[in-house]
Amino acid sequence: MDQSRSGGGHRFGTFGGVFTPSILTILGAIMFLRAGFVVGEAGVLRAVVILVMSTAITYLTSLSIGAVSTNMQVRGGGAYFLISRVLGPEFGGAIGIVLFVAQALSVPFYILGFAEALAASVPALAPYFTLVALTAALLLFGVAYVGAGWSIRVQYVIMAVLGLSIVAFMGGALSLYDPATFSANLGTGYTQIAGASGATAQSYTFWSVFAIYFPAVTGILAGVNMSGDLKDAARSIPKGTLAAISVGLVIYLVQILILGGAFDRGELIARPFEILRDNALWGTGILVVAGVFAATLSSALGSYLGAPRILQAVARDKLLRPLQAFARGSAQGDEPRPALVLTGLITLLVIMWAGQQAGGAGFNAVAALITMFFLYTYGMLNLAAFVEAISNNPSFRPRFKAFSWLTALLGAVGCAAAALLIDPLPALVAFLIIAALFWYLRRKQLSTAFGDARRGFVFSTVRNNLIRLGEMEEDPRNWRPTILVFSGNPATRETLVAYAVWLESGRGIVQMVNIVKAPMHESCSHHRRALAQLQSFCRRQSIHAFPIVLVAQDLDLGISSVLQTAAVGPIRPNLALFGWNEDAGGALLRHLRVAGALEMSLVVVRGTELPPEDGPRRIDVYWRGRGNGALMLLLAHLLSRNWEWSQAHIRLIRVVEREEGRRPALKALRELVEHARLDAEATVVVSDGPLGETLARYSADAGCVFLGFQLPPVGEEQAWQARLSALLQGLPTTILVQSAAGEDLLA
Repeated sequence: MDQSRSGGGHRFGTFGGVFTPSILTILGAIMFLRAGFVVGEAGVLRAVVILVMSTAITYLTSLSIGAVSTNMQVRGGGAYFLISRVLGPEFGGAIGIVLFVAQALSVPFYILGFAEALAASVPALAPYFTLVALTAALLLFGVAYVGAGWSIRVQYVIMAVLGLSIVAFMGGALSLYDPATFSANLGTGYTQIAGASGATAQSYTFWSVFAIYFPAVTGILAGVNMSGDLKDAARSIPKGTLAAISVGLVIYLVQILILGGAFDRGELIARPFEILRDNALWGTGILVVAGVFAATLSSALGSYLGAPRILQAVARDKLLRPLQAFARGSAQGDEPRPALVLTGLITLLVIMWAGQQAGGAGFNAVAALITMFFLYTYGMLNLAAFVEAISNNPSFRPRFKAFSWLTALLGAVGCAAAALLIDPLPALVAFLIIAALFWYLRRKQLSTAFGDARRGFVFSTVRNNLIRLGEMEEDPRNWRPTILVFSGNPATRETLVAYAVWLESGRGIVQMVNIVKAPMHESCSHHRRALAQLQSFCRRQSIHAFPIVLVAQDLDLGISSVLQTAAVGPIRPNLALFGWNEDAGGALLRHLRVAGALEMSLVVVRGTELPPEDGPRRIDVYWRGRGNGALMLLLAHLLSRNWEWSQAHIRLIRVVEREEGRRPALKALRELVEHARLDAEATVVVSDGPLGETLARYSADAGCVFLGFQLPPVGEEQAWQARLSALLQGLPTTILVQSAAGEDLLA
């Protein structure tokens, strides 16, 4: 298996393994059947523009292929391998599956094209159309089953026939060349689209003709898909692909110029194939017919070779369990025969289905979808190269130098634009299919990892953004909760961790801290175990938090060290969150003083149970001014943004001693809520009794209570702790807040 993955099968060179299958797919049926039509409709000048634009897309894609393929050890799977090793298994798997389907369905399409051409040339075979197609499919399957070695030899014969055919029709057209005809055909001559009539009849346009001609220059993946059978894939793929594109460009350009000067516009539009056949050099029209056969059969054979190799590579990466049976290869040559059998079955079923169809609308829709799959594959190849280049990954050192991130970006944009211009509906359908596959593979949480370039791209983006962030001035309107929660072993303090995550509410960052008290000579083993514990907890609970572990001989020193150093560039913790304990006047207060001295806001969570899952919830915020109130109200709002608290009702409460103070206090609270743009109910409580009794009377049934506090003066710690403990008796989970923000966070 390892040998086959590294290309231990066949040892083809650049010409046989890449150039030959690529050029045979590029020089396909469109060269014979539609090139003349394009020249007649668009004119010589615009036909050249269409050719250059179309070739530019595949040329830019080939540059991306060259860069990616020379930056790694290329194995079997072709485009799938290149994409998956850069963009990851989800993107690669989605593209690999649709690319296999596209290649597998291409086999019957090409064979049906051959059968149609044969029936048109030999009318006596027309009643046996389906039988002819099935016979051709079985013969090509036999050639592919014997092995890629025999298939390449057959392609040499096909290429020779194709070459003679091109000489025959080019020579015949050149003998009829007339400068006056060429001049007459320079401009456009768009005609009405067949079947259109009435006032709404439409004519061909530049883009509709572009859509017809564009598939002529595609086909570069035929060589790329042979990656696992190449002697030196990194050398052969870029050289062979660029050579095939260049040769194809020259042949198509010469064809446009010669046809434009040899035939009248009407003949080019009405009889594009017949004029090539009837005017072949020395009456060798049979060679032109043979060329059509060669073009269609060679493309079918190329797809027969490529599709199984793609499926085999996807199966070997263990992305989907049902595909495991297709990972096997033959003992000699590592031929993907199980995948080839599946491709053959698909081919036979499609041919039999097509033979029963009265019209070709459904078949043409599938053909358009296949074209979109190929275009999106080209786009993904460009995207892969772009990600590698733009992320400045030190590992991205391609030996192929004729490439930059700009060429990759232009190639990706060109592929997307071509898909939309050719046919927007199939383009959208193909995009949705790929997106659905990506989503499915993403949800499976694949264990497969390739060391792909996504991490490098994200790292580069994060680095650049951190630098930019450090250059920007902080503003209260951009405040986000960056919470440093001292969770210890989180399994024993789930309430504390839950509130930290809820208060962050997906708008900021949570860092979970565990200070391990141990001798320094044992720090490494303790650190590994504690870090693994935090990471495992986050995975099990689906918590997006960043674990921090510090081993220290003294707990106070460890907490102080974390408070001073827990920052990533300009992103510093602005909330230090602790759990309440009855020793609040001792250790907890020391930690709060250190965090406060470092200009962090302080949050202390008192409560050991989470609120019940069912029933309405209420969040009570006690307002005593903007000092702590603004932060409390903002945190209450963030708490209500979580789905567990989505139905919670926020009540902003102010306690006044006399009835005459109710109305102005209520008015001020309502103005505050309106100014803050928050959903909260303003409530004023009149009470001149102890605050603890008032809190218990009005908030005992709340889901959560927010109270402000201030650190006591030095020497009054015990009295402060006793007073606060008495105040909180009978209350549900209470969040004590001391704000360090000097500005209005509610602006």
